[in-house]
Amino acid sequence: MLDHVRVEDILFLDIETVPDQPSFDMVKPALQELWDKKSAFFRKEEETPAEVYGRAGIYAEFGKIVCISIGVLAHRDGQRIFRLKSFAGEDEKLLLTDFKQTLEHFTSKPGKNICGHNAKEFDFPFIARRMLIHGVKLPEILDVAGKKPWEVRFLDTLDLWKFGDYKHYTSLNLLTTIFDIPSPKDDIDGSQVAKVFYEEKDIERIARYCEKDVLATAQLFLRFKGEPLIESSAVELAL
Repeated sequence: MLDHVRVEDILFLDIETVPDQPSFDMVKPALQELWDKKSAFFRKEEETPAEVYGRAGIYAEFGKIVCISIGVLAHRDGQRIFRLKSFAGEDEKLLLTDFKQTLEHFTSKPGKNICGHNAKEFDFPFIARRMLIHGVKLPEILDVAGKKPWEVRFLDTLDLWKFGDYKHYTSLNLLTTIFDIPSPKDDIDGSQVAKVFYEEKDIERIARYCEKDVLATAQLFLRFKGEPLIESSAVELAL
C-alpha cells in the first residue's frame, strides 16, 4: 500500500483549537446570536447556547487555533530521525504566519504532501479559514479552489483507512491501538485543551499533546506502508 509515496516527502501535522473566548458571556453579542442559531442544530432542547459553547472550538467561525504541530521524517548519518516542531501561543495570526513560512519552504519542492488524521475534513480547512480571517495569504498547497482532485496534495490516514467507505469514522486512538502503536492519549484529550489553555495557561502541555498526535499519525502511515516504526530515541524536538 502507498508504494508510490515516500514518507520523507510528507509533512505530518495536527492542530489544537479552542473557543475564541474563555466563556460565552465574553463573546460579542452579534456572534452570540449566530452561535445560538448554529448550536441549535446539535444542542439538546434543555441546553442553552452558553452551556454548549465549549464545542465552539471545532468551528473555524467561532474558534481559533492555539497550536499547530508538524513532523517530518529525515535521515542523518544513515539513521532515520523524526523531527517535530510546534507553533503555539495566544497570538493566532503570528503562529499561522510562522507555520506558513515553514510549510511553504517544505512544499516548494515537487512531490511534497501534507498529511493528518481526519485532516481533509478538519485540520486543513480550519487552518485555511483562520488564515483568511486574519488576512494571511494562503500557501499554494492549501489554496485548493479550482484545482483538480489529482492536483490536491492532501493525504489523510482516516481517508486511507476508509477505502472508499465514506460513512465510516475511526479515531486515531483506535487505529493506534489495533496497530500496536503507542497511544498519543496518555495525558489530556481534545475535550480538555480549552481548560488547559484558558485556565491552566499551559501551552507547552498542549504542544506536547499535539506533537504526540503528529508522531502517532506518522507511525500509522508507516504501518499502512508496511515499514518499521520510528524508534522513540529517533524523535527530536526542533527549538
